[in-house]
Amino acid sequence: MKFEYTGRHIEVTPALKSHVEQQFNRIDHLFDGRPSKAHVIIEVERGRHRSEIILTWRKDVLNATTTNSDMYKSLSETIAKLEKQALKIKSKITDKNHKKDKSAITIPRPDEAPPRRGRIINARKYAVKPMSDEEAVMMLDDGGDSFLVFRNATNQRVSVIYKRKDGNYGLIQP
Repeated sequence: MKFEYTGRHIEVTPALKSHVEQQFNRIDHLFDGRPSKAHVIIEVERGRHRSEIILTWRKDVLNATTTNSDMYKSLSETIAKLEKQALKIKSKITDKNHKKDKSAITIPRPDEAPPRRGRIINARKYAVKPMSDEEAVMMLDDGGDSFLVFRNATNQRVSVIYKRKDGNYGLIQP
């Protein structure tokens, strides 16, 4: 990585340069060894230490600025901001390269289609008449249905009577 330093109202010391280069060595793995250029601008104004780093990497320009009371802390925070930006760009590139092709979408064949559920079809409507259990059995025998919904005459609740496979009748009461 190539570094270019600019100092405004401050002299860029070798200690500041080594601090910047140490911080960049910590995050150098993000840049994949590709050549990049960093322009480091440090400035002191009324006791405020301002650092700005403009980094050119691939086709992107990353820019971060921090103001702090300590120049070393300001530089570290600025490089941390650049690290976040580089991670974001790198993840976008990785996601873009790992997307599936649209032509790779598989369409299920008709013979592999999942089984469909049955639909509810209203067969008929009829009045629920009050009757006893014995009357309901006689109505069930007379009609061709396998069940009958009726209102029980003793407790006035809706009940269902149905034919069982063993020839007996089942009664469902709420």
